[in-house]
Amino acid sequence: MNFPIVSTILFLPAVGVLLLLLVPGEDETTIRRLGVAFAFLSLVLATLIWVNVAQLGPEAMQLVERYPWIAEFQIEYHVGVDGLSAPLVWLVALLMTLALFYAARRVHERVKEFYILLLLLQAGMTGVLVALDLILFYAFWELSLVPAFLLIAIWGGVRREAAGLKFFLHVLAGSVLMLLAILTVYFQTGTFALLEAAAARPFAANFGWANIAFWGFVLAFAIQLPIFPLHAWLPDAHTEAPTAAAVLLSGGLLKLGGYGLLRIALPFFPQVFRHYVVNVPLLPILAVLALIYGALLCLAQTDLKRLVAYSSLVQMAYVLLGVSAAAAAYGWLGEPENVNAAASALNGAAWQLFAHGLSAGALFFLAGMLHARTGTGELAAYGGLAQSLPHFYGLTLVAALGLLGLPGVAGFWGILFVFRGTVRFLPVIAYVGLLGLLLTAAFVLWKLIQPLFLLEGKAAEREALVDLRGWEKVVLWPLVLLLVGLGLYPGPLLATFNAALTALLEAL
Repeated sequence: MNFPIVSTILFLPAVGVLLLLLVPGEDETTIRRLGVAFAFLSLVLATLIWVNVAQLGPEAMQLVERYPWIAEFQIEYHVGVDGLSAPLVWLVALLMTLALFYAARRVHERVKEFYILLLLLQAGMTGVLVALDLILFYAFWELSLVPAFLLIAIWGGVRREAAGLKFFLHVLAGSVLMLLAILTVYFQTGTFALLEAAAARPFAANFGWANIAFWGFVLAFAIQLPIFPLHAWLPDAHTEAPTAAAVLLSGGLLKLGGYGLLRIALPFFPQVFRHYVVNVPLLPILAVLALIYGALLCLAQTDLKRLVAYSSLVQMAYVLLGVSAAAAAYGWLGEPENVNAAASALNGAAWQLFAHGLSAGALFFLAGMLHARTGTGELAAYGGLAQSLPHFYGLTLVAALGLLGLPGVAGFWGILFVFRGTVRFLPVIAYVGLLGLLLTAAFVLWKLIQPLFLLEGKAAEREALVDLRGWEKVVLWPLVLLLVGLGLYPGPLLATFNAALTALLEAL
């Protein structure tokens, strides 16, 4: 394909921003239509990209565009996609389309600015996923930070300024560490090209410097993912953010941290990664602690959005656990059984990124819809909604069971693959991690499903509620159908991920 489709999807949101700047702020109808149209066009392009990658070979970078940018310092405009990045680009485009469609009905203040910031956020997230130059990667990483902060701080809830500032400072601190790590890698390898730098294996003979660069990247990714104990920004940011932004924070922005672990941390520093998994098992221990601690925090919550936010801490811990299991296999990849188990762990991590984007996106939409009806997120204000709101009940149940990892829902495969790989290389960690799975079942059933739908609530409040409207079903059904469809038939997505991640393991 000669058409620069990756650059097109990357800069399409910027074109949308420019057009929105020309529309008078009072013309909210045109602003909403333009925003949704550009997001939907991005979704069409993302679908074409995924199809092309699957046809051309998801194991290698496809649709690559590479041009000099700042030649004096070997900085290039270098983009491309493979079987790891193409599905995540598609996920971002899907969530953005649904978020803008939702916002068309729910956002009534400073609509123009809201839509502009959402499109800029999409450009930043997509740029991180397609960038093959470390400086370009960093630039888009930073670009995604600013609109996310403004969306929380301006359109958020009562504590929006504090929540936005906490988010901004945490992620910015990680970004500074990442920039220092990028420069360290450049001085060692002489290149900012991501794939070339990974192949050069920076500081392979110098553990001290490799250790410093490794933690620069890992801390940045761990904050964004986030991983315990670097998650302090998570509950406030997701709780205070407007619904459309919360969906993109959980479904898109968090995924960049996991993508960074898969794309940079493991390929660049496999020996250091393995050291902190096997010799000093810090990373898998943090993953298991996040599983258990996050589930316990969910059990203690009384606010719906805050509960869903903390559930992301649990779900993203599976990502770190899967990558850690693959890192533990480094040096033992000469045996087919070890390659198979490591590939399973990596596939589970990537699958979890995708599946959690669907389930968390659906749950934040549902939480926002309930809040719009009742004016509160307190679980005690609900109860007994199963009969009066059957559509709400059914869709919430599917999305929640996606967090639980029940067979038949997409989340099952990610958790299964992660534990399948982990039990071979880190058996004790795997068995302890099962406690987190049991606690997840407890908070999903006891703190989410039961208080909302099964326990008796106030009849007067229930009678005032209405079930899902037509436009709300348009927002939710794509996510729910994908959760069930991928749960029953994971083949196409798994084949895409597996080709890219098997190639990653072969390169180690």
